[in-house]
Amino acid sequence: MIIYTTSKTTDDLSAVIVLQKNNLQVNLTKKEIVSEGFVTVMHSLEDLKKMNDIEQSIIAKDDGKVIAYVLAMTPKSKADIKVLIPMFEHFEKITLRGKPLSKYTYIVAGQVCVAKGYRGQGILDNCYAEYKKKFKKEYEFAITEIATKNLRSINAHRRIGFSEIHRYLSPENEQWSIVIWEW
Repeated sequence: MIIYTTSKTTDDLSAVIVLQKNNLQVNLTKKEIVSEGFVTVMHSLEDLKKMNDIEQSIIAKDDGKVIAYVLAMTPKSKADIKVLIPMFEHFEKITLRGKPLSKYTYIVAGQVCVAKGYRGQGILDNCYAEYKKKFKKEYEFAITEIATKNLRSINAHRRIGFSEIHRYLSPENEQWSIVIWEW
């Protein structure tokens, strides 16, 4: 039976790292990248613990094994993970409804992943439903960025209710879509 909960232990966070490693773009074939999607950032256990001390991420477990996650990250963590600093810098340049994004209270879906064998079963949707339930009272919306070549993720986030508010090209020539999920 699959349960949806928050990351409470070091074992939970270690399992997230294993899932990340198995789905990192650099560890997948081109065919897998296109058909299955990918994650870009490899977090350290220390990074995840720091993030988790601020807000616990949502995880899905099947028989005690972590099979999916939606990381929870706030602007308080923006300097902790160097590869994500440009994302936060872009957030600071965006205006939403005439107001700088930095004037809103938001939570960042720091990364999402569902293990192979569990995809296409609504697990990501259920993780995000828990995410919204947990964070809706404290944050005005969830925001994240997705590599535009990650069509599986783009389509999943659109289905859940995210909409694009900005697009940019990174110095590495990667195009990114910044999307928000307004609650």
